[in-house]
Amino acid sequence: MTAIQEVSPADTDVADQPYAYRRTELAEPDWRRFPGWREVTEAQWRDAQWQRVHCVRNIKQLRAVLGDLVAARFYDDLAADQRELATMSMLVPPQMLNTMTVDSTEAFYADPIRRYMLPVRSDRDPDWPSHPHSARDSLHEAEMWVVEGLTHRYPTKVLAELLSTCPQYCGHCTRMDLVGNSTEQVVKHKLDLKPVDRQDAMIDYLRRTPGVRDVVVSGGDVANVPWHQLESFLMRLLDIETVRDIRLATKALAGLPQHWLQPKIVEGLERVAGTARRRGVNLAIHTHVNHVQSVTPLVAEAARTALEVGVRDVRNQGVLMRGVNATPAALLDLCFALQGEANILPYYFYQCDMIPNAEHWRLAVWEAQELQHAIMGYLPGYATPRIVCDVPYVGKRWVHQVAEYDRERGISYWTKNYRTGIEHDDPEALRRRYPFYDPISTLPEQGRAWWTARG
Repeated sequence: MTAIQEVSPADTDVADQPYAYRRTELAEPDWRRFPGWREVTEAQWRDAQWQRVHCVRNIKQLRAVLGDLVAARFYDDLAADQRELATMSMLVPPQMLNTMTVDSTEAFYADPIRRYMLPVRSDRDPDWPSHPHSARDSLHEAEMWVVEGLTHRYPTKVLAELLSTCPQYCGHCTRMDLVGNSTEQVVKHKLDLKPVDRQDAMIDYLRRTPGVRDVVVSGGDVANVPWHQLESFLMRLLDIETVRDIRLATKALAGLPQHWLQPKIVEGLERVAGTARRRGVNLAIHTHVNHVQSVTPLVAEAARTALEVGVRDVRNQGVLMRGVNATPAALLDLCFALQGEANILPYYFYQCDMIPNAEHWRLAVWEAQELQHAIMGYLPGYATPRIVCDVPYVGKRWVHQVAEYDRERGISYWTKNYRTGIEHDDPEALRRRYPFYDPISTLPEQGRAWWTARG
């Protein structure tokens, strides 16, 4: 008879598990480690206007903040990318820059947040920086505008782009054709209507279209809409009886949480949330956090404040990116910080869209499937994010819903069960297979040769 050996809980807690969970308390990095911010007070740091005024918009300003912490070769690399490949202009709030590791030049190069907020030339894929099927508006959102800025892709849901600016510009932005300032490579499209006229047209369409029950209010970022304008638009939405869900899309909850902690914003959000609750409408905030370093006490405070004033949920929609979060540990660390420490529900992780010069970030579908499998069973079920592929002309599909998959050539095929706003007269819309493409660098030799032969 074998004796039963007593093992302490500490020994069995994470024994032999692929991922070891340990609760980690959130911490705000000390911004005074940066030479350019050594004299910045806590009151200044918490001030939204100070954050906006001191956003880093060019290399000269970045040098002024970082001083000698980063070698000149990094700035040369950054300048080369801005000349040759960048699809987004530089705009980094102090809050976001402060979450990057700058212990050395190499540490800054390796930092996951730097990789997508301050991309450099050496980051990009040297052979296939863009996929042959990449597109400026890779999801064809503008093609599906029913009025300027209002995309009607799903039967019951619309996307309302109120403006084309954000408090920060991410290198991988899916709306790089519209959002932000033009770059050396991309002359941005412009919204033509005045904001009030655009909003009037959106409200009029929604009143005439009772099949729409869910409105994502986005841009750009709603944090850049003057609050009185945003509150007026939201109250008009709440007057439409058929609208039952309203989601506010704002990366600023993570990149500029100071905005959402301003008294006038908190008070206004409470008015909107109270009206939504009385009318039985679900009001949520959707933010965009890609790495655990971004989850700080200020971010948690902003999220909890929104919940305290009556917002039903704060949810996260991240983007899968190589070098940022494309490992099970990175995803789980982020999700536990969001859900356990900041009251932000991990909701989606998207495949990075097929925009130009994004191949170094993108993952193959099979890699996304492996990540979905790897994170199952650790988080509560309701807080386990779905990894989705946003397929052009289709929409979001869980990565395991692929109908057919040619792994050698990296072509996956997807189906759908609804027509987009431009397919009402298309008899093949529900029978067609829609392609999505893996990065060519992830393919076997035969697959890479097949693409090379086709230019």
